[in-house]
Amino acid sequence: MTFYTVVPLEQMFEGAYSNGQQLQEVTIGGMLMQVEPLEGRQARIVRLLQCPLDKYLDPSFAPGAVVDYDK
Repeated sequence: MTFYTVVPLEQMFEGAYSNGQQLQEVTIGGMLMQVEPLEGRQARIVRLLQCPLDKYLDPSFAPGAVVDYDK
C-alpha cells in the first residue's frame, strides 16, 4: 500500500498505537519520550523524542519496552 499525501504520517496514524488510552510525553532520566501509561507507576515506550543518540540503540529504551516513572 502506498500513500501519496502532504499530511504527516503521525497525524494519519494518530491513535493507531494506543488501545484507547492517551499517550503522554514524559522525561525519564533526561530523555523526552512518548509513553502509554500502564497500571501503577509503569509505562510502555511508544517513541523517543529527544535523547542522546546512543540511547536509540539501547534495547531498554526501544519502543514497547516498559519503564517506571512518576505521573
